[in-house]
Order: sequence, then C-alpha cells, then structure tokens
Amino acid sequence: MSAVPVSNSTAPEQTMRIRRTTTHVGADILDVDLSRPQSDATYRRMRKALIDHGVIFFRDQNLTSRQYEDFARHFGEAIRPKSNFMPVHEGSEIIAEVRKDEGMDRNIGGTWHTDQVFRTNPSWGTMLLCREIPEHGGDTLFLSMCAAYERLSEGLKKTLETLRAVHDNTGVQQRMKTGKPADPPVSHPVVIRHPESGRKILYVSPSYTTHFEGWTEAESRPLLQYLYQHAQQPEFFCRFRYEKGSIAFWDNYQTWHFAVNDYDAGERIMHRIVVNGPPLAG
Repeated sequence: MSAVPVSNSTAPEQTMRIRRTTTHVGADILDVDLSRPQSDATYRRMRKALIDHGVIFFRDQNLTSRQYEDFARHFGEAIRPKSNFMPVHEGSEIIAEVRKDEGMDRNIGGTWHTDQVFRTNPSWGTMLLCREIPEHGGDTLFLSMCAAYERLSEGLKKTLETLRAVHDNTGVQQRMKTGKPADPPVSHPVVIRHPESGRKILYVSPSYTTHFEGWTEAESRPLLQYLYQHAQQPEFFCRFRYEKGSIAFWDNYQTWHFAVNDYDAGERIMHRIVVNGPPLAG
C-alpha cells in the first residue's frame, strides 16, 4: 500500500503552468520551484498531470537530496528497490544512483521497458533527477501504452482482454551481469485499467514479458512481436533532453521508457526514486 502523501496545506500557492509535450504522452511543469513547499492543491495538479500525460518534466530544480526525497513523498511511499546495478546514493536510503561506469558497454535502461513488471506489485512512479549530463546525448524516450491499446482493432482488443502475460527478469539480470538470482516469474493481465483514470493500458514489456499464460513461448512470440512493433510508432512517444536539475517523473503503469545509450562512462549521473502507488487494476 502507498503511504499517505505529506500535507502542506498552509504552503503558499504558486503559479504553475502545465504544457503538453506531445499529443499522447508528456507534459512540462513550468513556473514552480520544488525547493519550496507547495500547497496541497499544487501537488494534486501535478499528480493529475502525471496521470493525464503519463510523464511530467521539470527544469532548473536545484534540490538537495533531502528536498528531492521530500518532493517524492508527496506522491506516496518513496522507496529504493534492491538492485545490484544501481547503488544507493551516499547519505540516502531511498535514492539510487544511475550511471554508466568504466567497462560498461550498455547503460541502465537501454531497452524499451516498464519498471518492475516482473513483480507481484510493480512500481507505480519513477523519478530521475539529473545531476550530470554530457553536452549531447543521454536522452530518455517515453511512450504511451494507453494510446497503443486504443489504436488496436476491436477484435484484437477482445482477444487480449482474455489473456494474462508472464514476466521474468532473468534476461536482464544476465545482461547486466549482476550475479543476482532472478525473481520468480509473475503474471499480470495483458490489458489493465489505470487505477486512477480508468483508461485501459496494454501491459506487456519487451525486456520482461516471455509468453502468455497457457501458451508456449513459440506460440506467444508472433503476437508479442506484433504488439511491440505496434507500440513503437513515433506518434506514441516523446523524447526528453535533460539538463542539470531536470526531473522526469513517469507513471510505469501506462508508459514504456528507453534510456538512449549514446554517451560515455561517467558523463551521465541520475538520482532515482521510486514511489509506490495504488495497486494494478485488471
């Protein structure tokens, strides 16, 4: 269960603007200083923007780790999922450091995926605060799995709504050479409803989905590959260019993301916090 968000009902109201990034996914949150306390109404507007647009972006946020943690807690229980390839940031129990070290050919998150889908209770919200970024490169792509579902034929929608998919992180653990055993496979409905908006979402992930429950992997592969190709249409996604102090905050239930691996080791450092939210709704 998610924690009750922190209340700041006495904080002064700030003028905040929301600007849609693309038709289907993404919104910029403008004219807000997250180092200062916000009103409850402002945090509610941010949350609604996140649910409406799948991912929200902030610029020029000069936050300490403590201020960053406090911001995250306004949206639920802030946690750091245990991982052997994202070390804890010194001085924090909930901030993980996302970086590409010397000798790493691949970056973290360099495939289309949604976070923690391989768990019984997947992550709801993930946020990255940019601490270091190269002069060029290091962007993240986001796409809307609500839009991907809505563009499917009615016949395929009906078929998918009867299915569950199995998700497994064995491949990622091996690829990242963590030495950590894989989590037990789990299954989720292929079509879920967002617990807050009620929109239907195509809930499969190229990095983790192995097959449909009751189907073999060979039988599942053609349909899964079709769904993956369908979802990756350019009109479903946006691309975010970070600067120092940028924050990307996304809703894992309704989006995929892809960290582009076009930078050298040590050039890109992100601080990551995960926020637990409402449980998945089938």
